Amino acid sequence: MDDTRWLDDEEIRIWRGFVETYGRVTHELEQSLKRNADLTLDDYEVLVLLSEAPDHRMRMTELSQRLVHSQSRLTQRVDRLVKRGWVSREQCHEDRRGVHAVITPAGMTRIETAAPSHVRDVREFLIDLIEPKERPIVADVFERVATHAREHRSA
Repeated sequence: MDDTRWLDDEEIRIWRGFVETYGRVTHELEQSLKRNADLTLDDYEVLVLLSEAPDHRMRMTELSQRLVHSQSRLTQRVDRLVKRGWVSREQCHEDRRGVHAVITPAGMTRIETAAPSHVRDVREFLIDLIEPKERPIVADVFERVATHAREHRSA
């Protein structure tokens, strides 16, 4: 017996709209970051998280969880950022097995340089297309979906 709750027309619009929006917006942001700052969107996200973290550092395991990256994928990403001089690795003082990723002064300069054009792009491709009265609703929906996915992943 098939108990699948198939999507109706409106639900299909939501799902397909989400998939296309995610793909197209992230593509535009990625291309712009590469062109304007010589960064990938993934690199930018790493640098942002580290720039906002206490002491500009975060354990690799926490960074992996926040970015929803596997440990190996994050290691490759951080390796690339280390080679460029934007991130360093430091052993955790409280746990010798742990490693912190730390944004360097050059990494801070890179993110500070990249941020203005990136924010303009985020506005152009997402924020400014949402009416001010819709923004709390859209934010609530995204937060609810992200929370559910985060809780489901950890279960």
